[in-house]
Amino acid sequence: MDKKRCGFSTRAIHHAQEPDEKTGAVVPMLSMATTYKQDGINQPRGGFEYSRAQNPTRAQLEHVLAGLENAMYCNAFSSGLAALAALMSLFEVQDHIIAGDDLYGGTVRYFNQVLARYGITFSYVDTNDLQAVEKAITPKTKLIYLESPTNPMLRLSDICAVATLAKAHGLLLAVDNTFASPYLQNPLDLGADVVLHSSTKYLGGHSDIVGGALMTNNKSLYDKFCFQQKAVGAVPSPFDCWLLMRSVKTLAVRMRQQCENALAIANFLAQHGGIEKVYYPGLPTHPQHELAKRQMPRGFGGIVSVDLGSRARVEAFIKGLQIFTFAESLGCVESLVCYPWEMTHAAVPVEQRRKLGITEGLIRLSIGIEEKEDLIEELHAALALAMPQIETAR
Repeated sequence: MDKKRCGFSTRAIHHAQEPDEKTGAVVPMLSMATTYKQDGINQPRGGFEYSRAQNPTRAQLEHVLAGLENAMYCNAFSSGLAALAALMSLFEVQDHIIAGDDLYGGTVRYFNQVLARYGITFSYVDTNDLQAVEKAITPKTKLIYLESPTNPMLRLSDICAVATLAKAHGLLLAVDNTFASPYLQNPLDLGADVVLHSSTKYLGGHSDIVGGALMTNNKSLYDKFCFQQKAVGAVPSPFDCWLLMRSVKTLAVRMRQQCENALAIANFLAQHGGIEKVYYPGLPTHPQHELAKRQMPRGFGGIVSVDLGSRARVEAFIKGLQIFTFAESLGCVESLVCYPWEMTHAAVPVEQRRKLGITEGLIRLSIGIEEKEDLIEELHAALALAMPQIETAR
């Protein structure tokens, strides 16, 4: 049977993860070697010379991740931002990039405080507004970069439509697919040129790996990313690669449970009388609910963002948490609560934060795989602390 034609769960377990030919081990072998014997000058065995440039465990991981995104090529990096840096190495002084106006704060910091010093310019636009995107294009524009769904406001872009626009103008399109994961969405199939992941999040899923990845079907781009791996060295350790291969085997199972839990929690929160707003693409009230159903047919993701109305309410809410953990990051099996105003998006200018809806009262819930009834009960109790005067509908 052609494993490439199998369903997602089957591919996540079996694609590029055959039992070892010599030992029969069903778990991928871990190669911790930093250097490899060569049979002579320019005669490396199996293509491996030095682990910064190539490593057998990393190479296997890259095949595994490429299969999940229906990609021909993948490059693994030591973090999501390292992967982003490799992508941005394609550009030079005076190049112009159109970026979504609702990006992860670390991405905005890297663009504004690092790349801008090297003469690369950025225009931040709503990438769901095709007219605004097209209007922002200049003769110097080289790339459109977006997240869908976005962090933390969970806005979507029509990737197919943006890809069509990008191709019409000879531009590259890169999509950060971290929030959706390959289980929910495959941007390359929708016309993107490059997909980026912080594999720390859903791909890793257990809060024990920091990593990143770029996927593409473009051999020229792949070769350039390989050069960045070798020249800069921001690559994951073999053990992190091995852990990540272990983790992606359960990606589909985890994502199904996280999506189910998140939808139940979003519906619960939407009925609460004291909450300012609930942001979740699975709610019919989300302005892009129909796009979400079309673009992410397996589910709407495991993130729910909630505006409690004030910082004081957030502080009281956090004190009521026992199952949820107040911490950075997302996409793991345990449920987390984050405060974007002073955590993930502190580097975004205050005016822009408020414009996007990232207020002092906003929290981002990363829903784990616990029993949803337990999570809802805890949220009910924490909200009672934050808003004692409000009767919670259950």
